[in-house]
Amino acid sequence: MNTLVIASFNPHKIAEYKAMLPPLPLEYRCLRDYPMAVSPTENGRTLQENAMIKAGYAAALTGRWAMGDDTGLEVAVLGGAPGIFSARYAGPECNAEDNNRLLLENLRHFTGDERKARFVCCIALVSPAGEKHCVSGVVEGRIAGKHSGIGGFGYDSLFIPDGFSCSYADMSAAEKNSISHRRRALDLAVPYLKQIAGL
Repeated sequence: MNTLVIASFNPHKIAEYKAMLPPLPLEYRCLRDYPMAVSPTENGRTLQENAMIKAGYAAALTGRWAMGDDTGLEVAVLGGAPGIFSARYAGPECNAEDNNRLLLENLRHFTGDERKARFVCCIALVSPAGEKHCVSGVVEGRIAGKHSGIGGFGYDSLFIPDGFSCSYADMSAAEKNSISHRRRALDLAVPYLKQIAGL
């Protein structure tokens, strides 16, 4: 059975991957399984570049196919911010609460369509030999004026996807996973994963 290394230490992300991927003859491992692993420097200028950096690092480290992603929340009226800085929007030592507080503060004067936003997930697959693939999934929505829901993580309690009246954090994990930006990117990655699995 072939191995696919998920280039992340994040348990939330790894759990979401496993829940959303179809049954494939692949052994999934993550960077936590490799004691020598560190977090690579994400110095790309785009989500795609950062996803490639993560997957390329994991592939070189392990000698296995690796999958990395980078996800960003893009708010149009803020010029696409937080974008690639979504995880550290409020500063290098910030947490999700800090990021959410700053986002609400920066949007305090905007209403209605001015609060349009989208979540983007870019997934990169890289082989030890340097073969590369990259796909992206997008969910359009808006930023609520206050938090709602207790599920999810990051900006989930503020993001209301188009077609819904509730936030990601109001949804069950299964419901969110069925419509999320990560799910849409993974669906596009499945043909490449089947090739890696030898199907």
